[in-house]
Amino acid sequence: MSTYVFPARTTTAEIELGTTLQPKFGPDGLIPCIAQDVHSGEVLMFAFMNAESLAQTLKTRKATYWSRSRNKLWVKGEESGNVQLVQEVRTDCDQDVLLIKVEQTGSANAACHNGYKSCFYRRLSDLSDPALKLQFTAERLFDPATVYKKKT
Repeated sequence: MSTYVFPARTTTAEIELGTTLQPKFGPDGLIPCIAQDVHSGEVLMFAFMNAESLAQTLKTRKATYWSRSRNKLWVKGEESGNVQLVQEVRTDCDQDVLLIKVEQTGSANAACHNGYKSCFYRRLSDLSDPALKLQFTAERLFDPATVYKKKT
């Protein structure tokens, strides 16, 4: 169980300009979290945290998220070995989004389960094209089929 107790949210002034972390978890108990490479500044991924995963992240310094699809905590890299070592935790002005700066580790040095450094490996090729075509902007660093084993 969590050893961190997050303070109750107080006044707008204290939340926006104060010096105490008062995270605003949504009605579902989750807060959005962006993971950014501490060295390059590249956005690696987006995920959600709940109070328990945020507490575990702070305690272990390993990025731990809440998986909505699996309905459980997951430590980034627990299967792939591509662990995120947390170097810094930031929050936005009203404390309803987290930004964690991480050192991405592992043999592939990749954050994405599809084998890319970043989960943001595609971009809209033409902002005015109604076809909404995506263009790849990165090379795959590993084959997910060899890293993630299907559990039966």
